[in-house]
Amino acid sequence: MQNKRNSIGHNVFRRFANKYTLVGAIFAIWVVLFDKYSVLEQFELRSKINDLKQEKRLYQEKIEENKRKQEELTGDRDKLEKFAREEYLMKRENEDIFIIINE
Repeated sequence: MQNKRNSIGHNVFRRFANKYTLVGAIFAIWVVLFDKYSVLEQFELRSKINDLKQEKRLYQEKIEENKRKQEELTGDRDKLEKFAREEYLMKRENEDIFIIINE
């Protein structure tokens, strides 16, 4: 019984211990871990791409919002005046501005 177990294990080892299998295993390990286009590098790049896509969506939303604001400001003089007063603290002549800060 002991001989059979040893011979089975030995046959399996001999089958997978030939030079082609060893070279193939070394190649697979090299490609997965150390190559310029390794699997680990691909995961990192894919993560970076996803982050950049998300950032792109955010910037596109901001661009659309700014375009909408620009159209509002260029289309209506009252809104332009309100924007200038609120954002840049502009005022008319003989007018005082009081800034109230809530704490």
